[in-house]
Amino acid sequence: MRIQLWNIVFLIGFIVYVAIRGVFERRTRTNERTLRRLDTVEKTLLIFVGTGSLLLPVIYLFTPWLAFADYRLPPFAPWCGTALMVAALWLFWRAHADLGLNWSITLELRKGHQLVRHGVYRSIRHPMYASIWLWCFAQGLMLQNWLAGWYALFAFALMYFIRTPREEKMMCESFGDEYRVYMQQTGRLFPRLRAKNTHVTEV
Repeated sequence: MRIQLWNIVFLIGFIVYVAIRGVFERRTRTNERTLRRLDTVEKTLLIFVGTGSLLLPVIYLFTPWLAFADYRLPPFAPWCGTALMVAALWLFWRAHADLGLNWSITLELRKGHQLVRHGVYRSIRHPMYASIWLWCFAQGLMLQNWLAGWYALFAFALMYFIRTPREEKMMCESFGDEYRVYMQQTGRLFPRLRAKNTHVTEV
């Protein structure tokens, strides 16, 4: 292993990140799926993101295979990365906790699925994606390697801009006007400064 302070700090955060996901994955494992859209596009995106956020950091930390892509960061960068990592982990955990049994790793709905509008979902629709954006920037600022540090940001950006419209379309089809109103009242990644006026006609 590359015994450097910021690598160790990142590894601790990485373990916490994986542990959060593991805990909630086990909690929702037995919850019946009622809708699943795990197509070729979705599978490909998951592979890209998994490679950048899980595989490459481990290879960088425990082998010399990525040494060709090493570079030196300015001294302040890892401090900024650590602050972003802490924020990312808190938001990652909070988003999972607020979703509860409604959470899934891919585009799917669970039995008794509810539109969650409390906690961090009160203000933003995709706090989990917001946390992953923060994590990707933290990873880039803490790991002094172009591939291990920044590939995850590229891969997640690809997933975010392809998956989010597909996810929101699925939610509109499932929850109808309730979700459309929710979209008008919240931002995707940041709270709206002012919610749009909405009017839904009941039939």
